[in-house]
Amino acid sequence: MSPGAASTRRRAVAAASATVIVVVTGLLAVPAAARLPRPDPQGKAAIVVDARSGEVLLDEGADERHQIASTTKLMTALLVLERARLDAVFRAPRYEADAVESQIGLKTGERMRVRDLLAALLLESANDAAATIARNVSGSRRAFVRDMNARARALGLRSTRYQNPIGFDSARNRSSARDLATLARLLLRNPTFARIVDRPAARLRSGARRRVVRNRNNLVVNEPFVAGVKTGHTSKADFVLVGAGERRGARVVSVVLGAPSEAARDESTLALLRWGVDQFRRVRVVRDGRPVTTLPVDGRDGERVGLETSGAVTVTARRGRRPTLLVRSPEEVQGPLPAGSRTGAVEVRDGGRVLRTAPLVTSAAVAAPEPLADLRTPAGLAATAAVVMLVLLGGAALVWVRSRRSARRGAAAVGGR
Repeated sequence: MSPGAASTRRRAVAAASATVIVVVTGLLAVPAAARLPRPDPQGKAAIVVDARSGEVLLDEGADERHQIASTTKLMTALLVLERARLDAVFRAPRYEADAVESQIGLKTGERMRVRDLLAALLLESANDAAATIARNVSGSRRAFVRDMNARARALGLRSTRYQNPIGFDSARNRSSARDLATLARLLLRNPTFARIVDRPAARLRSGARRRVVRNRNNLVVNEPFVAGVKTGHTSKADFVLVGAGERRGARVVSVVLGAPSEAARDESTLALLRWGVDQFRRVRVVRDGRPVTTLPVDGRDGERVGLETSGAVTVTARRGRRPTLLVRSPEEVQGPLPAGSRTGAVEVRDGGRVLRTAPLVTSAAVAAPEPLADLRTPAGLAATAAVVMLVLLGGAALVWVRSRRSARRGAAAVGGR
């Protein structure tokens, strides 16, 4: 192969390895509109958010600051999850609880693993578990509260201020529905937290005696799609519930603050969660065996090969919104390749959020480039023309040199006579 043709080949290979992005919309169905009416929650504030993206689906006074009762313990849980091992053993400090307080009866000096303290904190809402966590994580209750507030600032929880790790009534212990939803979303990414709050009960296996704690969130017990998260109630906060629900791949978080009764709180939360998951549906965006796009085959005039996924692609998408397919692939495919060769990927997007990524493979075998295929490309033709021009110029130069030599010989012969 000539140097010009080899250069052309290298440029073709480089072009084939470059990534191009193609937006495909024609294959996608639009999920149907939601079926349930928008709920009207009872309480001072409420919010529903998509647990994965954080998109707000419903907002009723979500930035108003209110007392939050035992949902304060969500930050207590976050700090111990971030700073201690689950099998670490904490020693209970002296804690004098009122008769009406929720507790598991930890004795001063009693030793319990963090895993069990978390279950007591989140299911039974045990105040003595919160006090034990605070003392062992930060050295003192006051230091722990400072750490709670520092973590809230780091998370951008602008409406949140803590005064204690338990949730006692205090004008300085407040948050908003939006901030609580943000905190719950973060916690639900932790598998240990998600498992605990989704359980109706738990058996504590450490401590001076065996204990069973039960989830105060009755929705977890009675509604299979409800997945936590934390209840709360005081005389000033009224009834509070941070909830989570999951159905057909959709997960949402709800918050109800200041409900007038436990029944109103639970009823409002259930309505919010049902409505929230109803905003989504499973939709098949790519059918099995149907090409997502086609690419030209390098060195094969007019030939193209389809790119398809290895199976159907299904995502959970907002009702009434059309997802977008974003194809990342080479500009062309270079053979030989067998059918099913991975050649790029497709992203399913909802706005700027990636719902799913799937590899793309060739739907058929790709043949090797035809002989001299490079010479038919614009670059190949240019290289060929350059070579021909060089040959012609070289030939003309050779003729000129020979004619000059012949002329000299003729002149020399005449002069010698």
